[in-house]
Amino acid sequence: MPQIFPKKANKYPLYALLGVLGGGIFLIWFVWYYFSPQFTDVGYVPDQPVPFSHRLHVGELGLNCQYCHTNVTVSPAANVPTTATCMQCHSVIKPDSPLLAPVRESAATGKPVEWVNVHMLPDYAFFNHSIHVNVGVGCETCHGRVDLMDNGVMQMEPLSMGWCLECHRSPEKYLRPPEEVTTMGYKPPADFIEQNLRRIREEGINPPENCSACHY
Repeated sequence: MPQIFPKKANKYPLYALLGVLGGGIFLIWFVWYYFSPQFTDVGYVPDQPVPFSHRLHVGELGLNCQYCHTNVTVSPAANVPTTATCMQCHSVIKPDSPLLAPVRESAATGKPVEWVNVHMLPDYAFFNHSIHVNVGVGCETCHGRVDLMDNGVMQMEPLSMGWCLECHRSPEKYLRPPEEVTTMGYKPPADFIEQNLRRIREEGINPPENCSACHY
């Protein structure tokens, strides 16, 4: 009786199995990368109601981060500046600029400017700004070179659990003197690892790695 299928057809099930396995591996990789914060969140820079330039205010004018973000050393949550903070300067400097119309309207009505949140954590994750800032985690470590950003702020880091744990497991690589936390472009000394290890021992710095530290 003649063969209905050619001999090479015996390999078709193997090819199908390899295709299914390869497709499954590709699907896992696709979801792992393209659904991760590294891809979906890094680079996010929304349009703001006021085109605030950190490059101008911080980079050129030398405004300290804490002049506007006053609560970062005392509060678990960071704060955006109030309209009153903006008007301390802009009641005199460029008071009629059309770009500042939302700020003037806010000052007149008492309704806050509706800034768009950039760095968003899920509700099940807790982050305390004051703890990190007071121990010496610099603003640019998490937020990047804000002094070079023109339109608001761009998210520079994924804010994922793995990214946070990198610092918690090796804090000596990321700490700086607390008085340097707002310094942009900070250049650590050559022996900063040794200095930080000494600080960690002397001050009892022990970043938690247990789940309950960040999740309730």
